[in-house]
Amino acid sequence: HDMSENIVHIVIARLPDAPSGTKGISLFVVPKFHAGLDGEKLDRNQVSCGSIEHKMGIKASASCVINFDGAKGYLVGTENRGLNCMFTFMNSARIGTGLEGLAASDAAFQGALAYAKDRLQFRSMSGVKNPNGPADPIINHPDVRRMLLTQKAFAEGNRALAVYAMQLVDVTHASQDEEAKELAEAKLAFLTPIVKAFLTETAQEVTSYGMQVFGGHGFIAEWGMEQLARDTRICTMYEGTTGIQALDLLARKVAGSRGKLLSVFTDEVKEYCLSIRGKSQFNEWSNSLDKHVHEWHQKTEDIMQRAASNPEELGAASVDYLMYSGYVVVGYFWLKMAVVAQQKIDDGTDDEEFYKAKLHTAKFYFDRLLVRTRSLALSMDSGASNLMSIEEEQFNIV
Repeated sequence: HDMSENIVHIVIARLPDAPSGTKGISLFVVPKFHAGLDGEKLDRNQVSCGSIEHKMGIKASASCVINFDGAKGYLVGTENRGLNCMFTFMNSARIGTGLEGLAASDAAFQGALAYAKDRLQFRSMSGVKNPNGPADPIINHPDVRRMLLTQKAFAEGNRALAVYAMQLVDVTHASQDEEAKELAEAKLAFLTPIVKAFLTETAQEVTSYGMQVFGGHGFIAEWGMEQLARDTRICTMYEGTTGIQALDLLARKVAGSRGKLLSVFTDEVKEYCLSIRGKSQFNEWSNSLDKHVHEWHQKTEDIMQRAASNPEELGAASVDYLMYSGYVVVGYFWLKMAVVAQQKIDDGTDDEEFYKAKLHTAKFYFDRLLVRTRSLALSMDSGASNLMSIEEEQFNIV
């Protein structure tokens, strides 16, 4: 494009004598125009657009095939250490991708909520709610509320996790306290794959419900719901697919640290649950989180023990492990939000309905969404054999 004086591509490539595999990847800066020592624009580099990709969504962001035939690149860092350099900015990009899923989730909820309040269809099972109209607004129907509350619980709970992660980013960049900085880096290393994958995987569910609440209208472009579903679909794939994030979490971060990175975060959860023990109305939820933290560590040990004799166990359990982790992490933030909401109500806030809504949504999360960990735990326990024992040729047999 010609909307800026220059375009700088960050490119991973191999030098001629580089070893095979990821150990042979280097990182380069490849500009559209070469630049002089004083920054002046010089001659055109051999970088060109080969073709525009035809995509399912995010059509306003034109991705393309780029040709580098004969282009000149400038080495960043040391030879064959390109991935190490790349990950210095990939971590923030992964969080940014999670935020993209979060944004679409909130937009889908807002659109579905407005429509559900306005759309009249059927009468409520518990009695007429709109006596002056031919039917009741669909927000009165239990299944519509199930979808809306799922959207609301993920949008608000995931937002709390995202804000927490970005606070950690700020600490790693700006803190003068080395101990605090080191702790923030450890928590961020653990949480980044969860933020990226959980916020985008749940966005698929939330945007799908956005279409579903609209019924057939949700499939029509003019309402905007189908665009959110299309645009958000890429989020689970770029900056590393959900499977890659799951392997990063379980194999590199948790198993690679022998569980230390997991403990860094779960210690915070346990301390918080202990600190609110006197608030009896939240004991059920804090006890549930305590049990989940214990189970989380137990499942981690079980998987690592199985992986000691069969490395495929890590890959087999990884996505279920990540989603389990996501539900527990977001549960922690819903508990914190609920405690604050109750405190605000007790203090006589002028915005009582807002905080009551937080409490109700927290209850929905603990009653209906956190319990999804039950099936994820069973799936993790099933091991790798149900995935790996089937022969390749048998996939073709139908």
